[in-house]
Amino acid sequence: MSVKFSFTINGKSIKGDVEDRTLLVQYIREHLGLTGTHVGCDTSQCGCCTVHIDGIPAKSCTMLAVQADGCDVTTIEGLEAEDGTLHPMQQAVLEEQGFQCAFCMSGFIMNTVALLNENQNPTRKDAAEWLSGNLCRCADYDKILTSVMRAAEITRGA
Repeated sequence: MSVKFSFTINGKSIKGDVEDRTLLVQYIREHLGLTGTHVGCDTSQCGCCTVHIDGIPAKSCTMLAVQADGCDVTTIEGLEAEDGTLHPMQQAVLEEQGFQCAFCMSGFIMNTVALLNENQNPTRKDAAEWLSGNLCRCADYDKILTSVMRAAEITRGA
């Protein structure tokens, strides 16, 4: 069954119809071509598919596309400023080399952006707890947390 819906993604209005069982992550990747949001586990455990729904991080592999009707959705592609300036967390990941294969990184970045929106001065422990729903198969958590702390500094202007 096809269902009509509309939402805003990365500042652009989207209207369409989709099969009612289409996952949001599928719609984002396959219909919109925004491939920065990854499918890592299909079970909502790894966090690779994290996007923001009305500013709140959500795992898009467990949400139907039609559930985003009327919402403001932000993906990793939507964090970059119009002039190409990276979000502080994106910049920090590059500066601190907070990745290995980087497959999980979009989910970590999206969750960290939400953390920094709520708390611009997190401790390393705060960041680790906040990101506990994200998994890195390369297990480079130390560099990821160092990137989070660097992003907090950039956000605060330190």
